[in-house]
Amino acid sequence: MAKKNKEKKFSKKLLHKYRLVVLNEDTFEERFAIKLTRLNVFVILSLGTILLIAGTIFLIAFTSLKEYIPGYSSTALKKQATVLNYKTDSLQQVIDLNEQYYTSIKKVLTGDVSTVEFNRDSIVDASTIDPNDLDLVPTKEDSILRDLVDKEDKYNVFESNISSSNFVLFPPVNGTISEGYNLREKHFAVDVVVAKDTPVKATADGTVIFAEWTAETGYVVIIEHSYELISVYKHNASITKQQGDLVKSGEVIAMAGNTGELTTGPHLHFELWQKGYPVNPTQFIDFN
Repeated sequence: MAKKNKEKKFSKKLLHKYRLVVLNEDTFEERFAIKLTRLNVFVILSLGTILLIAGTIFLIAFTSLKEYIPGYSSTALKKQATVLNYKTDSLQQVIDLNEQYYTSIKKVLTGDVSTVEFNRDSIVDASTIDPNDLDLVPTKEDSILRDLVDKEDKYNVFESNISSSNFVLFPPVNGTISEGYNLREKHFAVDVVVAKDTPVKATADGTVIFAEWTAETGYVVIIEHSYELISVYKHNASITKQQGDLVKSGEVIAMAGNTGELTTGPHLHFELWQKGYPVNPTQFIDFN
């Protein structure tokens, strides 16, 4: 009985109504009044606390305010760390390449290089052979092979006995020529209109002697070929080769673009130079 009485008293206390009144101190006029119970006050305080905690967690998790809390790193710091990580990796690669280069030079300077061994007796024996005793008549298989090679070399534009002024080059891109070769206006090239990121290909076998960014013509690639011929590719969006790389005819060396100050749209500015003089590329290449 005593326990039930205590529970009834406790429940009455929770549900007992109170009136919260706001009065004017001078006139005792009632300005605001609200009826409350202890249970209502407890519920309101609990809900307010929960909302306050939830709002604080939301602000910390989804806004930049978390940067001001100890233990959280700022976005700028993370970005700077990422950039420094890339630079460190690039520098490490350069250091490794330089280390290999210096090691090679050191071996050459100290004489610590591997020697090539050969059979000296074979050289002595070869010098004593009489050419008149050799049978130089080609066999049937040799004749068939010679004919096959001659047919293949007939259409080889890079054959050594063909002059550099009449062999056909590989078109770097295919498109419409917006501005042609003009000596009077000192436009020593053809501008071929192409879509952005169109693959730009090497016009012939050669060595990349320049692959860098320039302010006026953007990304530029220059290749040195046989017959003292040089090809130039300007206004590229990006380049895939570096200085010193060996390239084959038709190999992709860049992506066409619209970089540099002297450009009005995506195109390839292509030049040919022979023995230091400009050459009209359309005499060798069909761009259509």
